[in-house]
Amino acid sequence: MQTRITELLGIEHPVVQGGMQWVATAELAAAVSEAGGLGIISALTQPTPEALAAEIQRCRRLTDRPFGVNLTILPAIDPPPYERYRDVIIAEHVPVVETAGANPADHIAAFRAAGITTIHKCTSVRHALKAQSVGADIVTIDGFECAGHPGEDDVPGLVLLPAAARQLEVPLLACGGFADGRGLMAALALGADGISMGTRFMCTVESPVHPDVKAAIVAASERDTELILRPLRNTSRVASNTVSREVVAVLTDGGTFDDVRELVAGARGRKVYELGDTEHGIWTVGMVQGLIDDIATCRDLLTRIVDEAAVIAHRQLAAFPLSQAG
Repeated sequence: MQTRITELLGIEHPVVQGGMQWVATAELAAAVSEAGGLGIISALTQPTPEALAAEIQRCRRLTDRPFGVNLTILPAIDPPPYERYRDVIIAEHVPVVETAGANPADHIAAFRAAGITTIHKCTSVRHALKAQSVGADIVTIDGFECAGHPGEDDVPGLVLLPAAARQLEVPLLACGGFADGRGLMAALALGADGISMGTRFMCTVESPVHPDVKAAIVAASERDTELILRPLRNTSRVASNTVSREVVAVLTDGGTFDDVRELVAGARGRKVYELGDTEHGIWTVGMVQGLIDDIATCRDLLTRIVDEAAVIAHRQLAAFPLSQAG
């Protein structure tokens, strides 16, 4: 299944792994790339730029196929040294970078000057067009269904993807709600050139999260998420648990960020993935968990997705042959 995405990234299948913080490690990225997709390492999961360099080198020992690094740029009281992380990515000759968060113009210019293919992830058509205008080679569109930050427009993928596809010239990745071959075929039909998956890859054998977290994803339905921080216009989709429901309640009752600061601390969320206590803190997951029924290897998962998509394509062509069109 060849698309503009497979050609540009040099991969076998039009499937990209999301750069999930605390999850997107060398082991997972290498497993996805070895399976024919594009694996991605999360830069900010590593505590220092030097640690990122070591993680990139570790990934290279695990695969000789293309992989990428995610660099998410967000406002912070004490921001990470983004430029130093960027310099490491360039020095290590990483072939693909995924940016997200704030305006990536300066970073994209530096990456492109180094010959690195750039993907920018966004949640609206206007931001996708801006990313294209500053040089992004590929744009990822996150629909409202996605895990993490869905933006503030609340537009689901079924509308957002074709709206973006009809205006963008660069290749488009669809993200948010994808787990199987049906989703891949739907994304292609809506105008995308491939899909990006986060939650589905979180629930694989090679994912570094605790087995109890993976089991919770398999057991959950599409209704088992919460949208936190909405009154603060910093919406994030996370697993529904005691902590996330408390955050929603506090802010709905007029609370401020200071009232929930300790509840939403990233350190607590990281412990969820490490310890397997799904009630310990806030942890990110998408509505697509309602479509996830097993914990597969990355290779089995990608093979299944592509095979299912091929069956659907063949069935549709048989049911509606092109000779009968029009």
